Amino acid sequence: MKRIISVVCVLFSLLSLSAQETYQKETFISSRGDTLPYRLLLPETAKAGEKYPLVLFLHGAGERGNDNERQLTHGGQMFLNPVNREKYPAFVLVPQCPVAGYWAYMERPASFMPGEMPLDNPLTPVFQTVKDLLDTYLAMPQVDKNRIYIIGLSMGGMGTFDMAIRYPEIFAAAVPVCGTVNPARLKAAKQVKFRIFHGDADNVVTPEGSRAAYKALKAAGADVEYIEFPGCNHGSWNPAFNYPGFMEWIFSQKKK
Repeated sequence: MKRIISVVCVLFSLLSLSAQETYQKETFISSRGDTLPYRLLLPETAKAGEKYPLVLFLHGAGERGNDNERQLTHGGQMFLNPVNREKYPAFVLVPQCPVAGYWAYMERPASFMPGEMPLDNPLTPVFQTVKDLLDTYLAMPQVDKNRIYIIGLSMGGMGTFDMAIRYPEIFAAAVPVCGTVNPARLKAAKQVKFRIFHGDADNVVTPEGSRAAYKALKAAGADVEYIEFPGCNHGSWNPAFNYPGFMEWIFSQKKK
């Protein structure tokens, strides 16, 4: 019932064409009773009959919690930029992972080296709830199913790889920032377009994971680009989100 009410509220907001000045605070309750706080940004000026892209944004480990605030710390403002809002109207979903959770994995991996990352990890409960939330919006006629994007940093970068691998039929493009993944898994995501970012001085999640991911995707025939920032440590989301054409590249992608 909660999901139905939420969708009705979103539809009403769209039909009324009301401009949204900031992210709405929302709570999603799955059919299993799992609760997920998330923030929602609607297209600024929605037009009746138009379809809009959707961005799923996954935060890093430092922004976990249940305050429905911290997940906007890094990257949230770029979607509120008035120029971006005008040029790239979109639905933006920003869920918040609980403190004890870790998006794609049951717990923090013991090693972030690509060959030591989990190979057959099960879908985590929190990611199942994120997928249920996403499905709720994918069912809306205002969402363009050919322009669904996922962006994530650090723990969220790992989650971005994982989601694209599990559901390649959904995503037109994926942007993992300072993430990692077992490259043997990536053949399943070869139809998704990737833009991968990392700092070459990252001593938290070292760049070997992104480098290996690029090579594996390239070998699989994927459309993939890798940008590495010299001298940049773990906070590579800052230069990534300010990279020339960052938003333009994302919103120009369409599902094959």
